[in-house]
Amino acid sequence: MDTELIKIDLSVDSGEGVIKELGQLMTGKEYVKQGYIEAVLKREAVLPTGLNIGGTCVAIPHTDPIYVNEAAIAVGRLCKPVKFHNMINPDEVLDVKVVFLLAVKNPQSQVELLKKLMALFQNIELLQQIEKAQKKETIAGIIEKAIQ
Repeated sequence: MDTELIKIDLSVDSGEGVIKELGQLMTGKEYVKQGYIEAVLKREAVLPTGLNIGGTCVAIPHTDPIYVNEAAIAVGRLCKPVKFHNMINPDEVLDVKVVFLLAVKNPQSQVELLKKLMALFQNIELLQQIEKAQKKETIAGIIEKAIQ
């Protein structure tokens, strides 16, 4: 997990802002191709990725592997929550505190990664550790351990 793809106390006003900020980190390090950010935004508008996990809300925006050079996860922990539509009920708007922007290269591994992330999200204690962590390395360690 590349700690340079983790933003602690990210200050943006919207889900779109988070996707752009984290997407620029990925683009700058060439994990993703030009057009990735726009493709994620387009997909998010049609297939939202917000999840309410026992009172804590997260989002896992992503797009097609054709925009990905190398698999990566960018994480944004927000100063104040931003709005994402709920994956389960798209009419519901959630206040998301942590965003996991995914760049998945292999479509088969996407399903496996999403399963592992869901297991991480269901562990409220680990999610709270990510919310409170003061160091990028702490967040990276929690995620690495969860997705191995």
